[in-house]
Amino acid sequence: MTLAAERLDRLAIDTIRTLAIDAVQKANSGHPGAPMGAAPMAYVLWTRFLRHAPTHPDWPDRDRFVLSAGHASALLYALLHLAGYDLSLGELERFRQWGSRTPGHPERGLTPGVEATTGPLGQGFANAVGMAIAEARLAAEFERPGHRVVDHRVFGLCSDGDLQEGIASEAASLAGHLRLGRLLFLYDDNQVQLDGPTAMAWSEDVLARFAAYDWYTERVADGNETATIEAAIERGLADPRPALIAVRTVIGYGSPNRAGSSESHGKALGTEEVRLTKEAYGWDHDRSFYVPEDALAHFREAVPRGERLVAEHAARLARYAAEYPREAAELARRLDRRLPDGWQEWLPVYAMGEDVATRQASQRTINALAPALPELLGGAADLSESNLTDIKGEPDFSAGVRGRNLRFGVREHAMGGIVNGIALHGGFLPYAGTFLTFSDYMRPSVRLAAMSGLHVVYVWTHDSVGLGEDGPTHQPVEHVAALRTIPGLWVVRPGDANETVAAWRLAVERRDGPVALALTRQKLAVLPGTAELAAEGVARGAYVLAEATDPDGHPTAPDLILMATGSELAVALAARELLAADGVATRLVSLPCWERFLEQPPDHRAAVLPPDVTARVSVEAAVSLGWDRFVGPAGAMIAIDRFGASAPGGTILDRFGFTAANVAAVARGVLDGTIRGVVSPPPGLEHSGEAD
Repeated sequence: MTLAAERLDRLAIDTIRTLAIDAVQKANSGHPGAPMGAAPMAYVLWTRFLRHAPTHPDWPDRDRFVLSAGHASALLYALLHLAGYDLSLGELERFRQWGSRTPGHPERGLTPGVEATTGPLGQGFANAVGMAIAEARLAAEFERPGHRVVDHRVFGLCSDGDLQEGIASEAASLAGHLRLGRLLFLYDDNQVQLDGPTAMAWSEDVLARFAAYDWYTERVADGNETATIEAAIERGLADPRPALIAVRTVIGYGSPNRAGSSESHGKALGTEEVRLTKEAYGWDHDRSFYVPEDALAHFREAVPRGERLVAEHAARLARYAAEYPREAAELARRLDRRLPDGWQEWLPVYAMGEDVATRQASQRTINALAPALPELLGGAADLSESNLTDIKGEPDFSAGVRGRNLRFGVREHAMGGIVNGIALHGGFLPYAGTFLTFSDYMRPSVRLAAMSGLHVVYVWTHDSVGLGEDGPTHQPVEHVAALRTIPGLWVVRPGDANETVAAWRLAVERRDGPVALALTRQKLAVLPGTAELAAEGVARGAYVLAEATDPDGHPTAPDLILMATGSELAVALAARELLAADGVATRLVSLPCWERFLEQPPDHRAAVLPPDVTARVSVEAAVSLGWDRFVGPAGAMIAIDRFGASAPGGTILDRFGFTAANVAAVARGVLDGTIRGVVSPPPGLEHSGEAD
C-alpha cells in the first residue's frame, strides 16, 4: 500500500471516529467508545468487501450488514452518511433526538441501510444467522445451471456483550452445524463492557468455543492494522464454514483519558476530552461534524459501484428470465412480497362434529398451503412432533441439503431471532413452533418482530392447563395475557379447526407484523357455524357464533353475553344451551384475536358487544388480566389467576370450573347481581381430597 493510500485510510477512519464522537457529544448521550475502536474494521469491510448500493438500499442481492452491537449506532450512521445513503449530516447532528432518523439504537425501516433493529445484545447475531439461512435456501430454490441470481453474503459486527448473551451462543451453534459459509462476523474484542473489564465476568477462550461450533476463527492482534484485517476477512470468506474474526481493539481509541476504559462505553467524552482526542488524531478540534473532501469522495465511490452492481444483477436476471421465465416470475413475486392468486382455495374446511386438536388443524393447514405458498419456511425447537410444524415430503434444511423444514434444536431464543432474520432478508414467510409456555424464552425476539413489523408466524401449542399431566411447569396461564400486551403482535387463540384455518389465513394475509397462534394439545369438536363464519369473524377479531333466541327459537335481543376463546368456546356454547333451556336469551361471542377486534370501527364492536347488554361473562382458561375491558363492571370473568396442576386435562378443567354447568351458574349469578369480577379456582383446589 502506498503512503498516500495509507493516509487516505487513516483520514477516512478518523472521519468515522470524529463523526461518532461529535454525534454523541452533541446529544450528550450515547456510546462513543465502540465506534472509536471499531472504525478501522468497519471501514475495511464497507470499502473493500461489502457489495451494496446506497441509492438502492433495498436491492435484493445486496450483502447484508448487521450491527449486532447496536449501541454503536453512531458508527453505522456515520458509515451510511459517508457511503451516500439518504441520511444527511444534519441527521447525525440530531442523533438520539425526537423525530430524527438516527435513534439511539438502529431501527429497521426508519433509517435507509439499517438491516435490522438491534441493541438488545445478541439479537442481531441471531438475525444474521437467519439472513444466511434465507440466502442459502433462496439460492437453492432458484439457482440454475449457468445462472446465479441469489449471490450475496451476510456480514455482522458483534461485541463482547453480544457473545456473552445466550441467544448468540444458540445461534452460533446452529450456524456452524448448518455450515452457513456465507456468514462472517467481525468481533470487536476490546475486553471492556459497561461495568468494567470483561475479566470481571468472562474468562473463556471465545475463539475455541466458536471453533467447537465448527466456525472458521482468526485473531487480528491490532485493530488498527487495516491490511491484516483485510487478509483475515479474505481467509474467512474462502472457508466453507461461517467465520468469526476477533479483532483486538481499544475502546475509545485516541482518547487520552478514556481509552481502554469503560468510561468511554456509554456516555459522551465531554468537551475537553473531545478536544484532546481530536488533537491526538491530528484533527482540527474546533470543527464539529467535519468531513474532509478527500474522505467523502473516497467513501462516495460506493454510489457508482453500487449502481454498477445493481445493473449487472438486472442483466443476470434478464438472462435468467429468458431461459427460466416461470422461475424468474416466481422469484420476483416472492421478493415483492406478493401472494399468489387463488392461494386461499387451498385452505381446508372442517365439518361440524369432527374432533380435531387445533394443533392438528394447524398442521393440516400448513401442509395444504405448502404447495401454494413455497415461501412458507419454518420448524420447531425440537418439538415438531408436538407442535406439528413439519411440511411433509420436504427435506430438512441441513449442511448438505437446503430443505424446507428447519430443525432449531432446543434453542427457542435463537429460533425467535433467526426467524426474524429470515423475515428481514425477504422471500419467505417464516414460522416457529414451541410450547406456549416456552414463548417466554422467545419474548425479546417476539417484541422486536412486532417493533420491526416483521411477517412472522408463531405456532405455540399446548396452550392451557388442558394439556394435562405435564403439570404447572408446562401449563401456560399468564402467557396469552402477557403476549397481548406487546404492541403490534396479533395473538389468536382459535376455538376449533375452522377458526384455526381462519387464523392461518389471517397470519398469511398480514404483511406488517407477527401473528401468534395459541393452539390446543387436546382434541376439540368442530362447532356449528364456524365453517361459515370463522373466516370473516377471525379476520375481524370477534364475531357472534350463536345468537340469542327466544323460547320459540327466534333471534332476540340478548339478556346476557358469553365470550370465550380457544377450547373454552365449546364449554361456553354448551352453557348457552343450558341457559336457553332456562329462558335466558344468551349470545355467544367468539373473541379469538383481541388486537384485531379492537382495531375494528366502533359500530362493528358495538354490534358484536352491544353496550346496553351489561350482563357479560368471559371464559378463558388463563389469567383474567385484560378481560375487564370487554366484561365491564357488571360482569364476571371465569379465569385461572394461579398456576395449574398435574392431572389429566379434562380433570383439571372440571376442577377449575371450566364446565358448562359452572359457566351457566356464574351467568345466573351475574344476572341476579350476586356474582361480579373474577371467578378463579382457589389455591389448593386440586388437593381437596375429593374423589375424581
